[in-house]
Amino acid sequence: MTPTRRPLRRALVALALLPLALGACSSTSGPDVAGAGSSTTGSPVTSAATAPTAAGSSAPSSGATGTTTISEGAGAGGGTGATTTASASPSGAPTPAAVTAPTDVLTGLVQPWSVAVLPDGSALVSERNDGRVHRVPAPGSGGRATVVGTLPITRTAGEGGLLGLAVGPDFATDPVVYAYYSTQDDNRIARVPLAGDRLGEPEIVFDGIPNGRNHNGGRIAFGPDGYLYVGTGEAGDTSLSQNLDSLGGKILRITKDGEPAPGNPFGGSPVWSYGHRNVQGLAWDSRKRLWASEFGANTYDELNLVEPGGNYGWPQVEGRAGDDSYVDPVAQWPTAEMSPSGIAIGPDGAVYMAALRGESVWRVPVDADGAAGTPQRLLEGDYGRVRDIHFVGGGTAWIVTGNGEDDRVVALPAASVGVA
Repeated sequence: MTPTRRPLRRALVALALLPLALGACSSTSGPDVAGAGSSTTGSPVTSAATAPTAAGSSAPSSGATGTTTISEGAGAGGGTGATTTASASPSGAPTPAAVTAPTDVLTGLVQPWSVAVLPDGSALVSERNDGRVHRVPAPGSGGRATVVGTLPITRTAGEGGLLGLAVGPDFATDPVVYAYYSTQDDNRIARVPLAGDRLGEPEIVFDGIPNGRNHNGGRIAFGPDGYLYVGTGEAGDTSLSQNLDSLGGKILRITKDGEPAPGNPFGGSPVWSYGHRNVQGLAWDSRKRLWASEFGANTYDELNLVEPGGNYGWPQVEGRAGDDSYVDPVAQWPTAEMSPSGIAIGPDGAVYMAALRGESVWRVPVDADGAAGTPQRLLEGDYGRVRDIHFVGGGTAWIVTGNGEDDRVVALPAASVGVA
């Protein structure tokens, strides 16, 4: 599909921001490992569902490279794959029941990256390397997954491609999803209509985000305030993170039409916070506080509590600085234990972080003051590299693997990731 382009009305006000911009830095950084595994082949995609999708369609759209089939095998990690029956919620969406054992939701994927849950409980799953988007039926409702479309990525080697997905805030009346993806020139965000089980033409609402072989960021999510938050990377150019005229190495806050959101800390700029290296996780807790994961270089990976206008230190600082000029992370880890990507807030209020190099899920309790308790490492080595984590209700967590090929989405009892 060919994207249509919406005239961008972003007032960048470079002259107004120039006095705020900080000087470039010559520090270098080692590569993270989020992009390991560049294979573009894999086993056929399968789904463990058993009844029609909400839209009633099971035919893959054009651009699919394999036919979606029903998985009859055992669940992931040796589980049986059994689930209990789901009931209907007052809103009409199915209320998912807890799985009783690890269960494959979708298999045969190549570098799945993001999960976006739709109001009916079904979910969209992106594949980074080829731009495919799968729709998975709501947990417990049955059906089979379908490929609903392929976005027009122009992926270079490395960590670019189809990255984050987010559901539009007015989906009931305006059924669109937002996608962050790479072209030869930049990373950009498009709004994409979803009609039944078919994606429409993408409409670009925001572009010009720096891209590179590494550090493309990519996480997008609508916050409690209805604005779209965007995690970007510095694309391997460390000077961009401290440069307020650049979109790289930032968390951005924009409207659904791609304008800088009202109330941003730097006037007409989309920048919300800066001094980041590579942001791949965004989540809000019940107090509407924004948490973000941060790839370090060679020393520390970070969990940050995000403040508007905050400077998170890269490349001058990696991990805690103890310097009032920068916002220190709430928690930090040696890079061998983490390489964080997606994060989620659990039903217990803790922050859950997917670890790639660390091949784990980390549970981080946080208190009302934003302080972190002792992190707990879970699922170490059980599924390899973990790209993302979601809680889908009914005592179930989904994890997304990122091993390079034959990846999968796995449903687990929430207790498996530390939820009591």
